[in-house]
Amino acid sequence: MENTMENDMVRKVQHSNLTWHHTAVDKHLRRQSNGHGSFVVWLTGLSGAGKSTLGTELERHLFGLGIHTYLLDGDNLRMGMNSDLGFTERDRQENIRRAGELAKVLVDAGVVVIVALISPYQKDRQMVRQIMDDGEFIEVYVNCPLEVCAQRDPKGLYKKVKAGAIKNFTGFDSPYEEPVNPELNIQTDKVSVQQGTQQVISYLEARGLIQIPANSHDVAKPLDIATSRVKQAQEDLA
Repeated sequence: MENTMENDMVRKVQHSNLTWHHTAVDKHLRRQSNGHGSFVVWLTGLSGAGKSTLGTELERHLFGLGIHTYLLDGDNLRMGMNSDLGFTERDRQENIRRAGELAKVLVDAGVVVIVALISPYQKDRQMVRQIMDDGEFIEVYVNCPLEVCAQRDPKGLYKKVKAGAIKNFTGFDSPYEEPVNPELNIQTDKVSVQQGTQQVISYLEARGLIQIPANSHDVAKPLDIATSRVKQAQEDLA
């Protein structure tokens, strides 16, 4: 505890010596150049609920519509930027703080950011919301019962938990605090990936955050476009 307080005091002293540098190109100019707004879609839920799957499909869909987008996946972040963090409550909080700050930078760059993280604590998700401008944080509860997640067990983690090989696992010996008032609640045990994707897209369109051509309301079409664009980009690089 003393080390924690000491570190906090050091950071406060360091911050008091810093001055924010304003750049010539701001978020609004980048959005204007990109032809669309920027915001973060924050996917939260238990392991195995379908966050990464939904995030991947949503990214492909938005990319197919010509929207600059990027998916920040929890496991990917922990294999790079957050590789020094464990799964204690404090490390989980720092994991979310870093992901939130990175998402904020990407939103400032004019990008639509999709974050797929368990992010179990309400206060940490609220912290990320607060560092964004109004309307830039869209919390999506990827809602799936624990027993269904355990049956799916796509990474074999639940099996390891039951064998006692993993500690501090969300839903077992570490809590998950359900979102209090999320923008969207997608029950992934009741809808398909495409239906869940369409729920997000419909919400974004209704909010005026994205614009969809009249002939592109079918989810499959933008996904096909995205697939062809990715294939073309790979061929160009070959």
